[in-house]
Amino acid sequence: MQQSKEELKQAVRSKYREAALRVVQGEASCCGGPAKHPICSDLYGPSELGHVPPEALQASLGCGNPTALAELEPGEVVLDLGCGGGIDVLLAAQRVGPAGKVYGLDVTEEMLQLARRNQRKAGVTNAEFIRGEMERIPLPDGSVDVIISNCVVNLSPDKDRVLREAFRVLKPGGRLAIFDVVVRGEAPEEIRRNMELWIGCLAGALEESEYRRKLAAAGFDQIELVPTRVFRVEDAREFLSAAGLESEAIAAEVNDRFLSALVRARKPAGAG
Repeated sequence: MQQSKEELKQAVRSKYREAALRVVQGEASCCGGPAKHPICSDLYGPSELGHVPPEALQASLGCGNPTALAELEPGEVVLDLGCGGGIDVLLAAQRVGPAGKVYGLDVTEEMLQLARRNQRKAGVTNAEFIRGEMERIPLPDGSVDVIISNCVVNLSPDKDRVLREAFRVLKPGGRLAIFDVVVRGEAPEEIRRNMELWIGCLAGALEESEYRRKLAAAGFDQIELVPTRVFRVEDAREFLSAAGLESEAIAAEVNDRFLSALVRARKPAGAG
């Protein structure tokens, strides 16, 4: 039975609330765990991790490192959609410097509390964590230079609205530099559904060409999707077997179809 949009939102909130509480209790969610997870491990370098509290990494559920590739400049205003425990906000705040500002947006109060605690530990003063949905961003039109995000847009049941909101709050000439899980080509529904559960995309990842269409429909140009990590059947073998799917038999349907990608786009300079 297909879930409603509200049910999907509640499922996402529950997942991230539990992740935040695990970190507060001294456990890790994904990237900070003892095992090497094929999606979210080894995303940040030692020089970056030396500037953030361990809890920021432990709360991370991302699939990339947007601050490393967003080409942030001193003085820019940045918005992180779905900031979680704040790791990307804290790293971005260092890159934009004291003349810049970074907003972290999250819908989960437990994650925001953790992010603010991590901010205090890191001594970062040019960041602000705000509560809200990325479908209704609580910022004025044309107020942001760059939007980053880390494997969060795929969680929204209304991605068109998320992208329209991102376009609205960007300044003319502003840019989008987000990481997301993307599907390349078609895959059988049962396999796709199980792979998305394994990856953590509760509301479904977009097919590559569909992602491009939605970005263009929202008004963006200079659209680019750059694969950074491709998932193979070996990565999900244990999960698929537990779901009753024979990994060898479906390898051709999975290999090279699901991937992490850096999604780049720009709001035209003449756009209002």
